Parts: sequence; C-alpha cells; structure tokens
Amino acid sequence: MQTRPLGTIGPQVSALGLGCMGMSALYGEADRAESIATIHAALEAGVTLLDTGDFYAMGHNEMLIGEALRAAPAALREQALTSVKFGALRDPDGGWSGYDGRPAAVRNFAAYSLQRLGVDHIDVYRIARLDPNVPIEETVGAIAELVEKGHVRHIGLSEVGADTIRRAAATAPICDLQIEYSLISRGIEDEVLPTTRELGIGITAYGVLSRGLISGHFTADRQLAPTDFRSMSPRFQGENLQHNLSLVEALRKIAEQKGVSVAQIAIAWVLSRGEDIVPLVGARTRERLTEALGALDVTLDDADLAAIEQAVPADAAAGDRYPAAQMSHLGTDR
Repeated sequence: MQTRPLGTIGPQVSALGLGCMGMSALYGEADRAESIATIHAALEAGVTLLDTGDFYAMGHNEMLIGEALRAAPAALREQALTSVKFGALRDPDGGWSGYDGRPAAVRNFAAYSLQRLGVDHIDVYRIARLDPNVPIEETVGAIAELVEKGHVRHIGLSEVGADTIRRAAATAPICDLQIEYSLISRGIEDEVLPTTRELGIGITAYGVLSRGLISGHFTADRQLAPTDFRSMSPRFQGENLQHNLSLVEALRKIAEQKGVSVAQIAIAWVLSRGEDIVPLVGARTRERLTEALGALDVTLDDADLAAIEQAVPADAAAGDRYPAAQMSHLGTDR
C-alpha cells in the first residue's frame, strides 16, 4: 500500500482512507458483521486511516470501529489511525440541530469518543462544520489543549473556506482539511486547495464517488429508503439524476477502454490531483473495498486526463451537493 503525507506536520497515511459512515447511517441498512470484516480487510490491505464522526448514528459508528479494532490482530490495530469529526447536535428522533464548537463541548465530545472507540488518543480531531456562534480560534484552541494532554495527536478541519483555514492555522498547527472532492465536486480548486498547499495542509477528500452517483453501480430506477440521504440529495432527483448519470456513461467509455471500472477511474482521478490528497472510500463491503483498492493500480496519463475532463467537465454536475438547508453550513467563514 502506498502512503502519503497528511500535511507537512501530519503522519504518513495510506494512499486511500476508509470512510466508515455508511456502515452505520445515511445510506440504508448495513450488515454489522460485513462492516467489521470490511474494516479488517482494509487494515490487512494496508489501509491505515479510518474516518468517522461521533454523530454517525449517534455514536454507533465509533462503537463499530472500536469493536473492529479490538478484534483485529495487534499489529493491524496499532497501525490504524482514527480521524474523528465532532460537533453535530442530534436528537432522539435522528434530527439535526446545529453545531457546538465551544471549548467545553470540544472536551466533552472527545471524552465520549475516546470511550466509544476504546483508544487512548484520537489521531486527527476536527469539528464537522463551523459553529457560527464560536470563533474558529476558540474551537481549534480547545483541540490544541487536547493535543498538549495527549488525548489528540493532530488537529484537522472540515468543510471550511480559505479565510477560516488561515485563521485556524494561525492558532495552531493544522494537519489536514476534510472536504468533498470528486470529478463532479471540484469547488475546492479555486481558493481552498491553493490555500492548503500554501500552508502545507493536506486534503482528506470524501465523496470521491459522490455517494455512489459516479460509482458506475447506481441506476435511475433504484429505490431509496426515506432514511437514505440520497433520497433528499438534489443530485439524485429527477432530471438532475438523469443528467448526472449521462456523465457517468461518458466516463464508463473511458474506463472500459482502460479495462477498469468506473469507480476505479473516478478514484484514480482524485489520486492524480496531488500527493497531498488522500481519498476516503466509503466501501461498506469487502467487494466494494477490493474494487476501490484497484484504483491504486490505475495510471492516468495526459491523454486519459484530457479525455476525462472532456467527458466530465468541471461544474458539469446538475444539482447541489446537499439540500439547501445543509448547504448553508458549508464553507462558512467565521
């Protein structure tokens, strides 16, 4: 397994990370035994970065990872690096009610995450979205105190704009920024990516297959459960979906010419964007994990990249990444 630096001050991590959210929430039912087997298979393949959030199914995802780590061989358990997002406020009915970035809340969230994961430290800790009522300096400063005490190793950011990145980096060393980046979600290229590169901050790219939309496996007639995030996502609705799937078919022709899958070429494209970018793959099964790992063997030359750009130009996607209410929480500069 190849490795990449997670920012100039961060650790070396596997070239692909495993995003575990879908094993607990938002994308329909998942099989617990298969989820744990997939985490074990990822560790055995050399994947070191496991990403979660304390609010994924209200702690379920952290407990799942904790169970998987306890059952893994010691050598594999020791190589695992945990990346945790915090701050989202939930209610017993599964609703969302904002974000809490107050220093006292940061310490509280961390205490529960350490217990659920069954670890003595979190490798990368970040607030999932900015709390509009708390300056980023206060939130990052609280994480820095956890670093000093040994509860956290590195400070990360998530879904913030260039100004916030600079303010956070002026407060404490920032390891990486987690943000959506894929062939059809390229907004970071204008300001965010140049800023992180100037400051030596890595990118952990989630949504590299746009929640399965550009995986090559999603079809227009697929029935989604009401609890599936995609049933509310603008990119999966009506004419938007039809347009976006036409982009996938254009990409499929290029993938077939190279003898690889659509998912593999989409992941390989993200990998090609720079050594400072670590794609997170949201595989929920060993089959999908194996497919994703195959992207590491895909080499894209200049002709391939030009063909991909022609098939899926920047800003070609129809529909926003999130419903309007959630879009307001993205990239907020405070």
